[in-house]
Parts: sequence; structure tokens; C-alpha cells
Amino acid sequence: MVEIEIIDWGRTRYAEAFEEQKARVARRKAGDCGDALIFTEHDPVYTMGLRKGADQHLIWDEATLAEHGVEVFKSNRGGDITYHGPGQIVGYPILSLHARKDLHAYLRDLEEVVIRTLTGFGLESARREGKTGIWLETRKICAIGVAVKSWITYHGFALNVAPDLNHFNGIVPCGITDGTVTSMANELGYSIGMADVKAALAVEFRKVFANTATDNE
Repeated sequence: MVEIEIIDWGRTRYAEAFEEQKARVARRKAGDCGDALIFTEHDPVYTMGLRKGADQHLIWDEATLAEHGVEVFKSNRGGDITYHGPGQIVGYPILSLHARKDLHAYLRDLEEVVIRTLTGFGLESARREGKTGIWLETRKICAIGVAVKSWITYHGFALNVAPDLNHFNGIVPCGITDGTVTSMANELGYSIGMADVKAALAVEFRKVFANTATDNE
């Protein structure tokens, strides 16, 4: 069985991480590296997905964005507008799906990784009918937006461990009009080490995708 590599980029600017993702996708496609799950923590940024009208869900003007130190970046992932920032674990799986060309199954598996991880910390989360991401009732705790190129995945999930939730006020996060955004710290009432959550995510990711990882192609 091929073991999925776990890589931690630490703190990054979104634009730079996006270029690094694309470079890794190219290497994976060429067979120069294997499957990997990459962790990072972004500087404050609002990213807009490809969903129509995503730009209309940006609330703060340029002056307010500058005051809070939040950038705006147009991405090519699926979904609406979302926030990335310190205290949030962003996971970028760079995986080959050539063995099973099923994007829907991949998304379900990615959701399962986060659900299992949160369960391990005592939080009973779930999917929400008609909505993306992972939820605790009507409170969104993890955003998911993916992309695939030549059946190599990139982009991924953003799990709110302990971010500044006030930054979500600058957008209609993921176009949500009938729910709120929450974090692990907010729900549990105490802080959790980012390293502990990353370790749990890595364990669950390798379990869920154990039969998906492939050798260099």
C-alpha cells in the first residue's frame, strides 16, 4: 500500500500557495511525486470561487479590507466566496483520481475525513442537505471547494479551529443566508492545538484514502 505524504507549508499567502499547488499538480501528473495532503495556514484573505455571483457576496469595501488587513483573490476552485486566515487549517490534497474517476465520491470521502476528525474531538458534525461543507446543525465549521486537472485534485478544505470569526462579517460566507459560521474553539469553549488537529486529520485522511493512493504514474 502506498502511504500518502503529509506536507506542512506553515503560514502562507494564498496567491503563493496557489502557485505551489499548481506546480505540485504538474509534478504529480508527470509522475515526479506521489499523492499528498498539504496543510497550510493562510494570511487573511477572501477567495472567490467560480460560482456565479460570488463577487456580490463581498460586503467590505476596499478601505475596510485594508483596515482589517484582508486580501481578495479570485480562485478557480468550485464554490462561492470564503475566508481563510490564521487559526484555520487549510488542507490541499494533491491526489491522482485515475484509479476511480469519480469526483462526487472524492468529495464525500473528503467530507468524511473532516467528520471523523471532529467526532474525535467530541463534535458531532454532518453534511447539510443542499449545502457544501461540514456543519454543526446550521453552523458551518468547514468549507470545501475543490478542483481537478487531468484527474489530479487540488484546492480542498478549510477547517475553522480558532480563527477570528469577525472576519467572516466582511462576506456572505459561501453565500449562506440561513446559517452562521463557527469554529472548534467556539463550540468547545477552549482552545485546541493546531498540531493536534492536523495530526488527527492526517490519520483520518490516510484511513479514508488508503485504497486511493497510487504510485507515480
